[in-house]
Amino acid sequence: MVSQFHLLPQTFAIIFSLLLCIFVSVETARPTPSIATDKEALISFKSGVSLPPSFWDQNSSPCTNWTGVVCNKLGNRVVALHLSGLGLTGSISPHIGNLSFLRSLQLQNNKLTGNIPSQILHLFRLTSLNLSSNTIQGPLPSNLTQLTALQTLDLASNNITGTLPENLNSLKNLQVLNLARNRLHGPIPPSISNLSSTLTHLNLGTNSLSGTIPSELGFLYKLKELDLAGNQLTGTVALSIYNISSLLLFTVASNQLWGEIPSNIGHTLPNLLYFRNCFNLFTGNIPVSLHNISGIRSIRMSNNFLEGTVPPGLGNLPFIEMYNIGFNRIVSYGGDGLSFITSLTNSTRLQFLAIDGNHLEGVIPESIGNLSKVIEKLYMGGNRIFGHIPSSIGQLSSLTLLNVSYNLISGEIPPEIGQLEELQVLSLAANKMSGHITNSLGNLRKLNNIDLSRNSFVGHIPPSFANFQKLLSMDLSNNLLNGSISTEIFQNLPSLSTILNLSNNFLSGPLPEEIGLLGSVVTIDLSDNRLSGLIPNTIGKCTSLEGLLMARNKLSGPLPNVLGDMRGLEILDLSSNQLSGSIPDKLEDLQVLSYLNLSFNHLEGVIPKGGIFVKNSSSVHLEGNPKLCLHSSCVNPGGHRRKVLIPVLISTVLATLAVCVIVGCLLYVSKSKARVTETNSDLLIKGQHQMVTYEELRGATGNFSTENLIGSGSFGSVYRGCLRDGIEVAVGKLRNLARVYKELGSWKSFLAECEALRSVRHRNLVKLITSCSILDFKNMDFLALVYEYLSNGSLEDWIQGKRKNANGDGLNIVERLNVAIDVACGLDYLHHDCEVPVAHCDLKPSNILLDRDMIAKIGDFGLAKLLIERTSNNVLSSTDVLKGSIGYMPPGHLFGLLRMNYDAEYGFGQKPSTAGDAYSFGVVLLELFTGKSPTHESFTGDENIIRWVHSAFPQNIAQVLDSELLHLMQHPPNELERNCLTSIIEVGLSCTSASPEGRISLRDALHKLEAARQTLFKHTHVETESAKHEF
Repeated sequence: MVSQFHLLPQTFAIIFSLLLCIFVSVETARPTPSIATDKEALISFKSGVSLPPSFWDQNSSPCTNWTGVVCNKLGNRVVALHLSGLGLTGSISPHIGNLSFLRSLQLQNNKLTGNIPSQILHLFRLTSLNLSSNTIQGPLPSNLTQLTALQTLDLASNNITGTLPENLNSLKNLQVLNLARNRLHGPIPPSISNLSSTLTHLNLGTNSLSGTIPSELGFLYKLKELDLAGNQLTGTVALSIYNISSLLLFTVASNQLWGEIPSNIGHTLPNLLYFRNCFNLFTGNIPVSLHNISGIRSIRMSNNFLEGTVPPGLGNLPFIEMYNIGFNRIVSYGGDGLSFITSLTNSTRLQFLAIDGNHLEGVIPESIGNLSKVIEKLYMGGNRIFGHIPSSIGQLSSLTLLNVSYNLISGEIPPEIGQLEELQVLSLAANKMSGHITNSLGNLRKLNNIDLSRNSFVGHIPPSFANFQKLLSMDLSNNLLNGSISTEIFQNLPSLSTILNLSNNFLSGPLPEEIGLLGSVVTIDLSDNRLSGLIPNTIGKCTSLEGLLMARNKLSGPLPNVLGDMRGLEILDLSSNQLSGSIPDKLEDLQVLSYLNLSFNHLEGVIPKGGIFVKNSSSVHLEGNPKLCLHSSCVNPGGHRRKVLIPVLISTVLATLAVCVIVGCLLYVSKSKARVTETNSDLLIKGQHQMVTYEELRGATGNFSTENLIGSGSFGSVYRGCLRDGIEVAVGKLRNLARVYKELGSWKSFLAECEALRSVRHRNLVKLITSCSILDFKNMDFLALVYEYLSNGSLEDWIQGKRKNANGDGLNIVERLNVAIDVACGLDYLHHDCEVPVAHCDLKPSNILLDRDMIAKIGDFGLAKLLIERTSNNVLSSTDVLKGSIGYMPPGHLFGLLRMNYDAEYGFGQKPSTAGDAYSFGVVLLELFTGKSPTHESFTGDENIIRWVHSAFPQNIAQVLDSELLHLMQHPPNELERNCLTSIIEVGLSCTSASPEGRISLRDALHKLEAARQTLFKHTHVETESAKHEF
């Protein structure tokens, strides 16, 4: 044993020697890092990207004349690689990790793809890594935090995914962290605050980060830039963050943040240059101290719920360049009016001023002409501004946009506006202006968008409008303009590419042949005028046309065959003219045509049998053309025999006259009861439901008695009825047709609804049975939709306690959650699974019905409108009346019209959006679980249901829950129920963000609600109650 112990040290020595030899041999085989290995790494990098072969001379040293390569002073190692902005494609070679002396890698502004190679972690000397503005993808390398020497990490504008590493604080020397404009999600790790002694720039904007902003960020006392905009952050901004006195840039725009801006912000952030909190849910007043930050350059607080007046002190901001408080609830009291504009005359650098979408009253002061000579954009629309536009506005020589639409402005257009030679956008729409349109507007040769609609302008279209060589869109509709359309207008506006809208005026005369020069325009609307003569064949040269509307004029002659050559045409409305001849067969070839109205003309002959006439016959309107027919046999063969027996003729004349008198009387009576065509009725019914008569609906509803009234919607009322076959139905009667028919309002909405519902089938959508379109017994227009009747009434009845379960209870948590999921399923189907997306536009509890099994179904598509993919403006004039319901509309529903370069969410002249439905769903969800309507009497002033729920979320959520719901649960709710309710309310708040971009989609909302239900089901015994809702 002793001898064995003596041998142990010798054995260990031998083993150690062998291992040492192996290690030395391995190290000997590995090349020693040198300029040679750097050269190999660079050549490998070059082979992976799109550098030309001659870019680097491989026969020379990288430290001689290789572009973008920087070596150390000894010239024996590469320390920097700078190849930004060369348009490089390809991916970063893993061999980049062999540049062991590299301190700076700058590859920004290229087109590089692929992942960040993990070998980059070998560059432990790296102090600056900039790969921004490429298309790099994948997550951040897991060990990125090993690069402890990093001072700048800039990966902005890529496709990087995943979450932010918890150990970012390991980068103890980091000064700049820029991960903006990627696809990162999850929370912001509070550990970033441990970089307090170094971090100066933190930019995480335009990702999908969620949760609250960690209050620990307030410890970053050296921070100069904080950008968290464009995420899904919620909660309030901690006061500690407002106390980072070194901040120069503070932006949290486009999130779901709430709370008030601290009144002392001007004292705690004295160095602030850029302040942006727009598109959130901030409340309270604009702090007076904000106007005391004399060096500030930009203040952007639009699209919040700010109230009060514009505080004094604007004169203290000499360096301000942008001041945007649009779309809030700012008011003006007493005689102040818009006097704050005068204070801004000291701001000589002001370029952008937006006060639109508020409740400001008063006249525009003459001092507006003394604003900055460099001001470019002036938004004042959507207020209560009255009086005249002062002539001094002509002094703003740099102005490129002037929008004062949707106010109460009167008087004429001041000729001085014609002095604004840089103007590109001019909107005076929806005011009370009158007089002639000043000819001086023709001086605005850079104009690309002019909107003078909805005023009372008279006279001719100024001939100087022919000077608009760069015009893209012109809307002069709904005025009192007269005279003919001059040929010069069409000759000199070839740039028109969006819309030409001259509808609802008194224009007369023929259409000039030069209309064919508008080859790029998408929509032409000349309806509701007094135009006469032929439709020129040159219209066929408008090859980009998608919408042609010339209804209710005095146009005559045949339909041009060239209409069939306009392959992109989607809407063609030539109704109520004096057109004659046959319908060109070539209209069958228009594959994208979705709406065709040729009604009330003098057309004759055989109706084409292909294309839209068969595939989408419900969107074809030919009534009022009694000589149209379906078959060639009904057409006069064109040659009667001239030799007719005189006695036979004489003997039949009297009998024929008698029959004609009788038949004529019968036809007169018949036509007074129902406006249907005799020759094409089969065509109109073919492929769709069988329509019912007015008399049958009148009888089924007891003459539409109040006893059978179920509810009312934006376009009409709904009655309970019973058809002759015993089927219980709900009859949606559309009203006010006479008022809006001229603008193709209810009629087109009715037709769109019939077509949409006819093809839509889903368990959570109310089923359409039939429809009716006739004249009633008073000879008034009558439109109605007939739906299935749902016995358990509307969700509104259940929320208000008008309906109860058999045991006398209201809806419990499971039933409410099931209803919410049902509604989300129905909307998700409309938005994502229909052939063409459908926006409801008027979602509210009264439009959500429950069947006998308590399955929720969405009804009342009185505002339903098929979305049009292309961004042409005002293609369907019926969108002018799409307004939704008070309390359920997004707060920015007028934003699109007032800004002109954004889309509105709920009509008012723009296309309806599914994002508006998401907002309405969020309000309904909050109402369902709080029991309070958004129009509840307790919501006075600026208080609303969203703000009320926010104030209690999440800690005090039980304070806002429906008392009936609390009664049915364990009171207070247990932990499981509380967590479930928190998730549900969070969905409601996430759907009601002020900006469409900040809202979650209905599909995401549905998934979150289903997850909450599954969690609830796992720990309770309610599976049997919800079995009927499982899919």
